[in-house]
Amino acid sequence: MIKKIILTVCLVACCGLAKSQDVKLERSNVDEVIKAMTLEEKVQLLIGTGMAGMSGNSAVVGSTQALVPGAAGTTQPILRLGIPSIVLADGPAGLRIAPKREGSGDTYYCTAFPVATALASTWNAELVENVGFAMGNEVLEYGADVLLGPALNIHRNPLCGRNFEYYSEDPLLSGKTAAAIIRGIQKNNVGTSIKHFAANNQESNRMDNDVRITARALREIYLKGFEIAVKEASPWTVMTSYNYINGVYSSESRELLTTVLRDEWKFKGTVMTDWFGGRNAPAQVHAGNDLLMPGRADQYNAIVQAVKDGKLSIEDVNVNVKRILNLILASPRFNQYKYSNKPDLKANAEITRQSATEGIILLKNSSALPFASSVKKIATFGITSYDFISGGTGSGDVNEAYTVSLGDGLVNTGYQINEELKTLYLKYIADENEKNKPDPSNRYAMFMPKIRPGEFVPDADILNKTAKETDIALITIGRTSGEFMDRKLDNDFNLSDNEQKLVQEVSNAFHKAGKKVVVILNIGGVIETASWKQHPDAIVLAWQPGQEGGNSVADVLCGKVTPSGKLPMTFPVKYTDIASSANFPLDYTPQMNFGGSVNTEKKSEVRNIDFTYYEEDIFVGYRYFDSFGKEVSYPFGYGLSYTTFDYEQPDIKQVENNCTISVKVKNTGKTTGKEVVQLYISAPKNDKLPKPAKELKAFAKTKELKPGESQTVELKINIYDLASFSETESAWVTDNGEYKLLIGTSSNDIKKTLNLTVPNKVIEKTHDVMKPEHTVNVLKN
Repeated sequence: MIKKIILTVCLVACCGLAKSQDVKLERSNVDEVIKAMTLEEKVQLLIGTGMAGMSGNSAVVGSTQALVPGAAGTTQPILRLGIPSIVLADGPAGLRIAPKREGSGDTYYCTAFPVATALASTWNAELVENVGFAMGNEVLEYGADVLLGPALNIHRNPLCGRNFEYYSEDPLLSGKTAAAIIRGIQKNNVGTSIKHFAANNQESNRMDNDVRITARALREIYLKGFEIAVKEASPWTVMTSYNYINGVYSSESRELLTTVLRDEWKFKGTVMTDWFGGRNAPAQVHAGNDLLMPGRADQYNAIVQAVKDGKLSIEDVNVNVKRILNLILASPRFNQYKYSNKPDLKANAEITRQSATEGIILLKNSSALPFASSVKKIATFGITSYDFISGGTGSGDVNEAYTVSLGDGLVNTGYQINEELKTLYLKYIADENEKNKPDPSNRYAMFMPKIRPGEFVPDADILNKTAKETDIALITIGRTSGEFMDRKLDNDFNLSDNEQKLVQEVSNAFHKAGKKVVVILNIGGVIETASWKQHPDAIVLAWQPGQEGGNSVADVLCGKVTPSGKLPMTFPVKYTDIASSANFPLDYTPQMNFGGSVNTEKKSEVRNIDFTYYEEDIFVGYRYFDSFGKEVSYPFGYGLSYTTFDYEQPDIKQVENNCTISVKVKNTGKTTGKEVVQLYISAPKNDKLPKPAKELKAFAKTKELKPGESQTVELKINIYDLASFSETESAWVTDNGEYKLLIGTSSNDIKKTLNLTVPNKVIEKTHDVMKPEHTVNVLKN
């Protein structure tokens, strides 16, 4: 059918049915080109070129073999009007294209950068922008036009399968981090696509789940990060999510895509669907979802027929066509950029190593790190020590040339790895992998997390022998996840029995020998730590740090780099402590229908599968734990260092509605290091509009400070930043009264406090949209 559509366009052009055949697309004549287009050509431009198929090891959904093999999709060319195809390619952790091409001996590997969660853990916008610039250069030099990222959905629940692609449980940190990477990528004159707009917070039944949420929670938590990214970085495109929001598909919601995104936020770019997102193509066009990807024949037919029947206005079609043409005009392909297929992968590997190192978080340290000078021989336990995880799976994966394991990173730094233990683990891994080969007939296997062997625990004799022969023990615990399915509680969020046993028995054996034990978490999202964190001497959260991960971790362990990462989310004591735990799917088996037949209506109503109530409302993450007095294992914003810092009393300057808070930070320790200064706001009490105990409103990271060195950092806020969304007034409301400005190193560790008085209530009206159809019984503090 896709071939028939393309043939129709060719016949229209060849038969002379179009009017101004000599007009060619230029920046100055977009309206003229639109007038010259037939209805069929316009509609063809609104959908992608289709899905060429999936086979073998190809990690693609939409295929663009003629342009950039392995990219996700392309727009439709209309050659008689000078309109080329442009190439859209995944993804959030780096460009994802095919690493090898038929008939070519060259390779086309890309850099696997740290996952989004790791980048957010740096709390360093300048560094993230540099990562974006390197990422965007690979997009440019490999011939793609738009990178399908970043992704900035909220970490509503730690079991979401794609949290590794997302930044944080906090919308400000998410929005600022996304804005930084967008600016970096787009400095290369290639585009980004911020996704998934909006409230895509579970993978279970993701194409049919209805998010039932208050307008306040939607505005304050789930849209705010997108608003920041749009206003501060002007992404070229926005990608809509699969889910419904209050009964309407996001890609079919005119209130979301036109009223909020364009009318309120002044977004000027293009909106596209996620691949196969939505049901009603004419409704998507009317909503302002310009580009339907990857493109299906039934969408084309439905849009053409709707226009002919008068059910869809040609004006809606023309508006969307114009936005796509403006996107094409900005693209490297339209501007005939001569891409090299040879980005500087070596330089980019250094960037990923540095950025991963800065995102590493030291959760615990009882004089175990950095390694003492006496440490030479290291025992590395855990299968992940030898099979390090660079990133997640699915569209967030990257086809990189290599991944540096923990063992390789340690050897590269000059340490000796216990070879007997290494041989034991490698044999176990090989034997288990042989038993769990992926099904070659499953075309979805490329998107699913690899089946990893269960943890291996050496016997007591080996543990005792290794403790005598080596100087320190490292235990790596690994986790991976991806599209289609969410994580599980058992053997995922919670450690498996063997992992618990490994941590405890290795700790006992090495402590008995008077030696230290360090646990390294090579994970994409939160796991339970409270039940076992007392056993090791140190815990290092490495996340999924990209292809240079082993080197990055070794840099921190040896003390070459002082850790400065801070948690972008909260680690709870147990899963049921999480506010959304009762409203999130557990043990759902996905129905794999990606790209197949499309259902036209919802067929069932199962709670947390077909619909999910966001009853926690605005109390997500630390907003809940701090407001309701819940103990946590590690708080939001937390992270240790090898040095210490002191804060002087801050100063505040206010000019009309803008405030600048200045605070001097001094390195009072014996090691160079960086500090993250976090500004939280505690608002006056309002019984009609309950507020969290505190909310992050600004942050800044110091430069690398030498012992005794100081730096004054500035934190800027606007009165608008203090506002809460009032549903009764359909407005952002800043209450008058006294606000507390809390400066700290985490949400639980406040160092200094200031007061800010707002003399008059400030109201900023919005549109009365996106209201729930069903009653949402929200938490109240």
